Amino acid sequence: MAFDIEMIKKVYSNMTSRVDAAREIVGRPLTLTEKILYSHLWEGAAKQGYKRGVDYVDFAPDRVACQDATAQMALLQFMHAGKKTVAVPTTVHCDHLILAKVGAEKDLAYAKKQSSEVFDFLSSVSNKYGIGFWKPGSGIIHQIVLENYAFPGGMMIGTDSHTVNAGGLGMLAIGVGGADAVDVMSGMGWELKFPKLIGVKLTGKLSGWTAPKDVILKVADILTVKGGTGAIVEYFGEGATNMSCTGKGTICNMGAEIGATTSTFGYDDSMRRYLSATGRQDVVDAADTVASYLTGDVEVYANPERYFDQVIEINLSELEPHINGPFTPDRGTPVSEMKAEAKANGWPIKVEWGLIGSCTNSSYEDMARAVSIVNQAVEHGITPKAEFGINPGSEQIRYTIERDGMIAAFEKMGTKVFTNACGPCIGQWDRAGADKQEKNTIVHSFNRNFSKRADGNPNTHAFVTSPEMVAALAIAGRLDFNPLTDTLLNDKGEEVKLTAPYGDELPKKGFEVDDNGFQAPAQDGSAIKIEVDSSSDRLQLLAPFEAWDGKNIIGAKLLIKAYGKCTTDHISMAGPWLRFRGHLDNISNNMLIGAVNAYNQKTNAVKNQLTGEYDAVPAVARAYKAAGVPSVVVGDHNYGEGSSREHAAMEPRFLGVKAVLVKSFARIHETNLKKQGLLGLTFANEADYDKIQEDDTINFLDLVDFAPGKPLSIEFVHADGSKDIILANHTYNAGQIGWYVAGSALNLIAAEA
Repeated sequence: MAFDIEMIKKVYSNMTSRVDAAREIVGRPLTLTEKILYSHLWEGAAKQGYKRGVDYVDFAPDRVACQDATAQMALLQFMHAGKKTVAVPTTVHCDHLILAKVGAEKDLAYAKKQSSEVFDFLSSVSNKYGIGFWKPGSGIIHQIVLENYAFPGGMMIGTDSHTVNAGGLGMLAIGVGGADAVDVMSGMGWELKFPKLIGVKLTGKLSGWTAPKDVILKVADILTVKGGTGAIVEYFGEGATNMSCTGKGTICNMGAEIGATTSTFGYDDSMRRYLSATGRQDVVDAADTVASYLTGDVEVYANPERYFDQVIEINLSELEPHINGPFTPDRGTPVSEMKAEAKANGWPIKVEWGLIGSCTNSSYEDMARAVSIVNQAVEHGITPKAEFGINPGSEQIRYTIERDGMIAAFEKMGTKVFTNACGPCIGQWDRAGADKQEKNTIVHSFNRNFSKRADGNPNTHAFVTSPEMVAALAIAGRLDFNPLTDTLLNDKGEEVKLTAPYGDELPKKGFEVDDNGFQAPAQDGSAIKIEVDSSSDRLQLLAPFEAWDGKNIIGAKLLIKAYGKCTTDHISMAGPWLRFRGHLDNISNNMLIGAVNAYNQKTNAVKNQLTGEYDAVPAVARAYKAAGVPSVVVGDHNYGEGSSREHAAMEPRFLGVKAVLVKSFARIHETNLKKQGLLGLTFANEADYDKIQEDDTINFLDLVDFAPGKPLSIEFVHADGSKDIILANHTYNAGQIGWYVAGSALNLIAAEA
């Protein structure tokens, strides 16, 4: 159940020969990233050196993992692939469809009742096709993967952008859309543009209030939310080997917030300790036989500027705790500067909530360090000024910290212990009073803090920081509290200074769990029937998208010109919409409702050119579709930043959008558009964005000559009869153009089954 040691040994056997061959072909030492990439080439051996950021390459991942919200659409697609079982080890994890409100027991019971249809569907499909199924309450996908499946030197993909968390155990773990997962589950190669490499050299050692979280908060501040796009980040140096495995996981997890393809660390003693503690000594024994292949070559780390496209150096001994936000995870503020920053920007000083957990920071060590702060408050008679909540990362974590007295300690301070699930991190939080949309501040250890993400309130200023800092700020009730220098008043009026947090990296008594929530699939699932009620509002069987007719797109209408940041949350919101993730028609009613219309600066209000009236984006799209009129979406930089959700691509495709034209794309979203048979295009000249007018009719002049490397000419006919012809670039190769011609990548898979 936990791992297939023979599969891992095979990976290591292949790695030695393939890495040796790649080193000879490339003619230089290799980074860890390159070793894993070359050892997982689809055709088996490195026959050439690949150009970073240029060449598309097919890879053969070792595993696939899906969370319940994205698994619905992924499995609905897989059912069309014509396969009897998955080709690689695959798991489904129920962690997204659980609302945080009252507490773990009641919230989980409510979720099981409310989403029973979806959970039963995922369970039965998993059982039929050889997929491991983790039941609701078992834990958050990425924590469970780290505890059970991740291994040094492996490659996995997952239908969640934070799949990258497994880099903490030395994997290349990459977030993808469901169509990519279906490819691999069907036994096909998985395509990726050969990434650029960013090296982060960590010197010194973390101490005091500084945590692994602060490393990635600092990196995000340096690189911004798009600085890692098209790149893999590789951490190395004494500072890297000096931190825990789960701390490494936290750093890799938030690599998604800088747009990185993934992040990873070389194999070291912290990974040995973690693997052994989680029952995988066999993996340690196997990894030790190829240890030199599971980290970068010595010459690489001695002279990183020669081997990485960019190098960043951070001295952990000098690193200060950071608080990033609000509204974006890359706006970093050292704790010593927060008082001045908050005052200058008018941020609400009072902290209303402190939240610890999510896939980013829900390990044993995270909980232990946070509870060490909580214990101090309780012992000194300090009453917390903010409300406080935690989400343990897995049932194994929850059971173990309960055994070790941590949950009781949290509850002494009035902490709400929510289900082992994502909860508030993804908007699954029924926060009392959020509907009033009052301006307020919360602090959390999650990875994302976009507007409205946690509680649906656009005026909630969410700040990202470490679990121990969350605890301190929640207890103080002030955003500008600096636990390194400031004091708190206890119930006797005495000033108390919190001492630095402390927590064991791993439980001294070992991990323990009664029922971890895993369901193994049937040995033979051929007789299992999958039933979907045609009247269901939660699940809907898919119909194939239509193939391209081979003609130019003529007479298209502009659906929306999105202004500024347009993440996957803006394109396809989560929160209450998660319940429709298995029903394409219903969830399409949230398409682009969060995007800002460039012409009126409003959300969900665009002009219907057929009537001249303004209406909701999905309503206008449906009107165009019903009239047989194609439509086009225009966007700004880093369009589609955020999660891997392919609904953000499937919904436009379903509602008749033919092309998405932007200044630049986030990697996963661009791939998702291609997979679903949409045109994902970028302005050859970014200034052309300003030429597009609200009443434009759009004609593609040379789509019939669609070819790799050849820009497309697009005519924008304005309401006054004037025209602008612009050039649009694309990154489609021959195979991806094949997806477009067929109508989607899945159509090709089904045709070849």
